[in-house]
Amino acid sequence: MIIYLHGFDSTSPGNHEKIMQLQFIDPDVRFLSYSTLHPRHDMKHLLKEVDKAIQLGSDENPLICGVGLGGFWAERIGFLCGIRQVMFNPNLFPQENMSGKIDRPEEYADIATKCVENFREKNRDRCLVVLSRHDEVLDSRRSAEYLHPFYEIIWDDEQTHKFRNISPHLQKIRAFKTVV
Repeated sequence: MIIYLHGFDSTSPGNHEKIMQLQFIDPDVRFLSYSTLHPRHDMKHLLKEVDKAIQLGSDENPLICGVGLGGFWAERIGFLCGIRQVMFNPNLFPQENMSGKIDRPEEYADIATKCVENFREKNRDRCLVVLSRHDEVLDSRRSAEYLHPFYEIIWDDEQTHKFRNISPHLQKIRAFKTVV
């Protein structure tokens, strides 16, 4: 089972494309939608839904995958639920770049500090990060700086922020998903 979390634009046709590509790894890909506008509510909702999917599923190696803002959530929710994560161009600092798009962007900073202390150290090697060298929305180098000490980073030379084509990375994701 792969749980897929969309980015800020939940209606992007790229979401469907990524889900179709992820089905080459596992036919059971579940799209989890969340509001994107209310971070505290989103966290509670995503924790509940991911836990339910894990409990009802029979996959011994479930994976959570997110793009952009979905990457922010995939890392945290995956850690809290004890499953591996894959992030494509994660929005690590939504409190800085979501102003004017959501009601309370400062809630992201609050969530980040309320998560388990040093969670990335405790989550070491349980997250795979794919960053675009051509991300027109986020600073990929800054993300790599924060994440490289804890996770493997894969650089993509073709894709932009929304990462429409993840197929070059499917074999790596499949291998990551099945590591025991």
